[in-house]
Amino acid sequence: MTKSKILLYFCLSSIGGIFLNSILFIPQLILLSLLILGILLISVFWKYKRLVVLGFCILFFVFGIWRHQGVLSKIENSPIKNFIGKEVTLIGLIEKEPDTREKSTKLTIKIEKTIAENSSPPDIGKVLVTAGKYPEYQYGDKIKIRGLLKAPAVFESFNYRDYLAKDGILAVIYFPEIELIAKNQGNFLQKSLISFKNKLKESLNKVMPEPQSAIFEALFFGDEGNISEDWKEKLNSTGTRHITAVSGMNITIISAILLNFLLVIGLWRSQAFYFSIILIILYILMIGAPSSVVRAGIMAGLLLIAQHFGRLSSASRAIVIAATIMLVQNPLLLRLDVGFQLSFLAIMGLIYLQPIFLDFFKKIPNFLQLRNNLAATLSAQLFTLPILIYSFGKIPITSPLSNILILPLIPQITVLGFIFSFFGIFWQKFAQVLSWPAWLLVTYILKIIDWFSKIPWTSLTLENVHWIFVLISYLILGYFAFRLNQKQKLKFLNY
Repeated sequence: MTKSKILLYFCLSSIGGIFLNSILFIPQLILLSLLILGILLISVFWKYKRLVVLGFCILFFVFGIWRHQGVLSKIENSPIKNFIGKEVTLIGLIEKEPDTREKSTKLTIKIEKTIAENSSPPDIGKVLVTAGKYPEYQYGDKIKIRGLLKAPAVFESFNYRDYLAKDGILAVIYFPEIELIAKNQGNFLQKSLISFKNKLKESLNKVMPEPQSAIFEALFFGDEGNISEDWKEKLNSTGTRHITAVSGMNITIISAILLNFLLVIGLWRSQAFYFSIILIILYILMIGAPSSVVRAGIMAGLLLIAQHFGRLSSASRAIVIAATIMLVQNPLLLRLDVGFQLSFLAIMGLIYLQPIFLDFFKKIPNFLQLRNNLAATLSAQLFTLPILIYSFGKIPITSPLSNILILPLIPQITVLGFIFSFFGIFWQKFAQVLSWPAWLLVTYILKIIDWFSKIPWTSLTLENVHWIFVLISYLILGYFAFRLNQKQKLKFLNY
C-alpha cells in the first residue's frame, strides 16, 4: 500500500464523514464510539499496517463529521438570531461587487459594527442587503444601514437560507435606509480588478450590438443582467444556460477545450499547457475571482497538470485531495454548492470517461479537434447529468448536441472578446473591426440556441427527484466507468 494511496483513503474518509453528516446528523455517542474504535485499532494493532490504516481512516471519518457539525453549530448559535425581526443599525463594508438587477441591487456587507436598541454589538458577520438601483454603491464603500433584519426565506422549491449560509450570510435586509460613510476602503488589488472588468464591459457594449453584447457579457463575465427573459428561457430549454454563468462545469470544459485549441493553432504541447494555465488564471482574476470559480480553476489546473505530465492515473487522487482541502475549510459546500459538485464531477468525467469516448469515436476525423471536443463535452455532461436533474428537475434531451455545436467556440470567443474589449478602452474604431469575428461566432451561437429551442420536447421535466436517485446514478456510473477503464487497460496490454 503506497503512501499516496493511504493519503487518498484518509481524504475519502474525511469526505465520507462530511457527506454522512450532511444527510444524517450523527449523535455524539456514536461519534465517541467511533473515536474510541479508531484509537484502539491504532494502539493495539500497531504492528498490522492495514488495521492501523483502517484506524486512521475511522479517525478521519470522525474528523469529517466533527468539522461539519462544528460549522452547523456555529450557524445555529450565531448571535444574529437574537436580532432577527428587529430594527438594527449596521456599519459595514461592501465586500463584493454589487449585483445590479433590473429593479434593485444586492449588496454583500461585512459587518464591522452593529447597534441595536438596549443591546451590545454582536458579531454578526455578513448580511445581504437589497437596495434600490440608485444611488449606486461600489466595492469598498463603507455604509451605515438601518432596517429590519430578517432570516432568509425557505421556499417550496428553493432553500434560500441554505444557499446564503454556505457563503456565511445568515440574514437579509430589504430596502433599508443607507448612508455612505467612506469610499475606497476595500482591497486595492480587488478594486483594481473590478475597475478593469467594468472598463472591459463598457468597451464591449460600445462596439457590439444587442442581443450579441448581452450574451457575450454573460458568457465572458458571468453577468446575465442584460439578457432578456425570452433568451433565458431559450437557454434553459436547450440546456445551454451554463454558458452564461461562470460555473465550475463551464470552467472545466473550457480548460479542456482551450488546451486542444492551442494545439490546433500550432503550439507545442508544453507551450499549450503553460499558456492554458496562464489564461485560466488571468480569466479568473479578470472576472473578480469569485470563490466558486477559484475552486473550479484549481480543479481545472490540476487536470491540466496531470495531463501535461502524463499522470492521468493519479489525477483523480489530486482532485480528491483538492476537494478535501476545500471541504475542510467549508464543509457546507458538499451538499449546498451545486457549482462545487459540478466542477468536481465534470473533472472526474474527463478523467475516467474521456479516454473511453476517444476510443469509441476513433473513426471520427479529428479536424479542428472535433473528436477531442466531442469526447470532452460528453464526458463532463454525462458525469454531471444526475446532479443537474436533481437540482433543476429537467433532463435536457437535446443538450449534448447543442453543446457540442457551441462549446468548441467558447475559448475562441473568450480570447477574441478580451482582445477587442481591451483595445476598445483605447481605440474604439479599431476594436469594432476586431469584434467582427467574435460577433459572427456569437451570432452563430444565438442561431443554434434559437433553432434548438423551437424543437418540441427539447427537455423533459421531472418533479420531486429524490437524492436516492443521485446515489444510485453515481453507483451505476462509477461501476461502468471502472469496468470500461479496466477493459481499456487490458486492451492496451494486448497491443
